Amino acid sequence: MVRRGLQAHVAGRRIARVEVFSDRAVRRHPGGRADFAAILAGRVVGDIRRRGKYLWWELDGGDAVLGHLGMSGQFRVGGRIVESAGAPDGENELALHPHLRIRFHFGDGGPHVDFLDQRTFGGMAFSPGGAELPAEIAHIGRDPLDPLFSQVAAVAAIRAKHTELKRALLDQTVVSGIGNIYADEALWRAKLHYTRPTGALSRPAVNAVLDAATAVMTEALDQGGTSFDSLYVNVNGESGYFDRALAAYGQEGLPCPRCGTSIRREPFMNRSSYFCPRCQRRARATTGVPR
Repeated sequence: MVRRGLQAHVAGRRIARVEVFSDRAVRRHPGGRADFAAILAGRVVGDIRRRGKYLWWELDGGDAVLGHLGMSGQFRVGGRIVESAGAPDGENELALHPHLRIRFHFGDGGPHVDFLDQRTFGGMAFSPGGAELPAEIAHIGRDPLDPLFSQVAAVAAIRAKHTELKRALLDQTVVSGIGNIYADEALWRAKLHYTRPTGALSRPAVNAVLDAATAVMTEALDQGGTSFDSLYVNVNGESGYFDRALAAYGQEGLPCPRCGTSIRREPFMNRSSYFCPRCQRRARATTGVPR
């Protein structure tokens, strides 16, 4: 969703200047805010690419600017009118967004692009020679929507790990881009409990959950993503609508759409896992070896 929006508004434009309003937003850039702004001025943006939760803007000359949204990061096009306490008679004036961290101005006079981040876990950095793939994220696996994603390799990697299934799905070195919400939805569709041990899963079972993840992510993308609050919007500030189609995630106490049993929530890695206790049964103890 974010990549598509940036592609439409940024690709092919020349960066005129960059304003950095927070040192933390460029903390992964060794030269600091002044160097980050100087090194990007005059560069032309090519394609916008993604791997996992990272986005990078290809730049002329083979370099890239790499970004991570963290928990609350957003790219927004054109800025925003916000109410100013100093405006007379309740009038509005053009003011900086309170969570504005970086602003990109372009030479064509068109709308600028802002990087906003309320919780400041995200950030951006210049990646020399990173247009094809920034070295900083070369260890991250491809996601199921990547044309070069190998499901055969991903299945083998998951089955080789000694962990629980959902932990493997969220392991970015194995497969990226699924995330907590879509993992719960994929597991619900595949009728697999999130604690199933990966070493005891058959190839068809792992293929089923990866097929489900691909379907879930594709449907979510077509509906603009999943927005639970104002932190999860596209580059135009518009919300996605896939949250209205969720079967498991966030549905605690509601009937399972498949069998009617109440959806259950359990703590998981400082987050939550949602599942149907009837459709997604915990694994039974077994000594067998899957084929």
